[in-house]
Amino acid sequence: MMDVHSNMCSNKGMRWQGQKITGDDGAALLPMKGLVRSVRTPEFEGVTFHEVACKTALNKVPAQSNMPFQWTVNPTRGCLHQCVYCLSPETLILMADGRQKPIGDIRVGDRIIGTELRDRYRYFVETEVQAAWRTHKQAYRVTLMDGTEIVASGDHRFLTERGWKYVAPLARSDGQRPYLTVNNGLMGFGLGGAAVKATLTEQAPQPVWAADLGGSPRRVVGRKVTTSPGLVVSGLKDLAVTQDMVDITTGTGDFIANGVVSHNCFARKTHEYLDLDSGKDFDTQIIVKTNVAEVLRAELAKPSWKREHVALGTNTDPYQRAEGRYQLMPGIIRALAESGTPFSILTKGPLLKRDLPLLQEAARRVPVSVAVSLAIVDTSLQQKVEPGTPDPRARLNLIRSITDAGLECSVLAMPILPWLTDSAEHLDALHAALAEAGASYVTTGALHLRPGAREWYMQWLQQEYPALVPKYRRIYRSSRGGFSTYASSEYRQWLGKRAAEARRRHGFDKRTDMTWRERVSPETPVPAGAGAPAQPALF
Repeated sequence: MMDVHSNMCSNKGMRWQGQKITGDDGAALLPMKGLVRSVRTPEFEGVTFHEVACKTALNKVPAQSNMPFQWTVNPTRGCLHQCVYCLSPETLILMADGRQKPIGDIRVGDRIIGTELRDRYRYFVETEVQAAWRTHKQAYRVTLMDGTEIVASGDHRFLTERGWKYVAPLARSDGQRPYLTVNNGLMGFGLGGAAVKATLTEQAPQPVWAADLGGSPRRVVGRKVTTSPGLVVSGLKDLAVTQDMVDITTGTGDFIANGVVSHNCFARKTHEYLDLDSGKDFDTQIIVKTNVAEVLRAELAKPSWKREHVALGTNTDPYQRAEGRYQLMPGIIRALAESGTPFSILTKGPLLKRDLPLLQEAARRVPVSVAVSLAIVDTSLQQKVEPGTPDPRARLNLIRSITDAGLECSVLAMPILPWLTDSAEHLDALHAALAEAGASYVTTGALHLRPGAREWYMQWLQQEYPALVPKYRRIYRSSRGGFSTYASSEYRQWLGKRAAEARRRHGFDKRTDMTWRERVSPETPVPAGAGAPAQPALF
């Protein structure tokens, strides 16, 4: 293990300053309240754990949420999914006032320009920088037809006419992702090599909007994002060096870099899992609340605590690999049980088996709900969709271990993927496997295509199953012609009936005391005698 303190620092250009990790210029890279230390360890290559002393452990769910619980506990912030989309410090970022500023000079709170997807089209909008940090990555040069050059890491993504694409393919042979190739067209307005060079030499960069976007700064916000022949990729080169790079997080999840739309790590602001499960990428900055159990115990002991249900696993998986290192869950389980607080756990992690004796003891004191997420039993397909998560066999063994311990285990079979995992055969195999493992109930739900996840998934679909793309566009069409987050009501009703039939066939319909997780299922309730129809011709 290596501490990232100033006296033991292994990161060039980083130093300890109060409760922040800072760069050579003193600017905070990862400002955190209560930061105690930041550590690295060989068993988590490329990952930094930021150990914090939290002041609160119980998180109140926003009032507008439709979740049937009000409290959560998140021992960590962030999943071990690498989300490093970084650029050379000299890359120009379009500011809200129309000027440009090197990304290395960007600070938290700066107002810049990002984009927003509205139905079928993306528009320029104003947004705010929420985080900025530095890293050291292998460099690639992307050259456009208009002469623009952008130096970025291979993990960085740009918006193309066909969705988000990484700069480079995975170096490993065990996974794939959409990546840039010559002749791809990027979205934005471009600058041209001459414009970039001239702007970099200015002490006060001039506004670019009037010349490049045809309007004043106020008029540019709200304009549609397009492309042009000058933004076609003409060259891609691995520079065969590693160098200092910078990334930022913005409110929109993107920004304009050298005149093209550039993806940032939009999960960074909350460190939550955003349905972007490539499975091959691991987050490099994991915030660990090392004192969470002690703080939780103190909060639960307050006279004002009403012993309301507490949910774990609603933001990040409490049994991800980091738990094996920090072992925070045993203290959390004991604190909840000893205070008389009912709780639930949702996980994909077989590591939960370690705590089964504690959960058995807790269940003798308070209601305990355990749920496992598993929607695909076809191992080859599961590894394509979720290559970094435990395979179906490991999760089926987890379910079996939970039920063997005398605890009920419900299963969230989400998401069901249209045309990939919604067949009668797949749903039957899934429910059969879950019944054999001893699951008490199964909740199914169709895939959600939220902005951000949508671009990634559709690119993956285009690469792996191109014939399905038009079908997805049909059932995820919004009322105004663009993409909807949710599948059509007709499809969801059809899926609900087919899943209900699979549940009945394997005995799950006998369960009547549904937990809160079943009650929030997005599928349409089906009468007990309804059968599973053929898939509607519309699909």
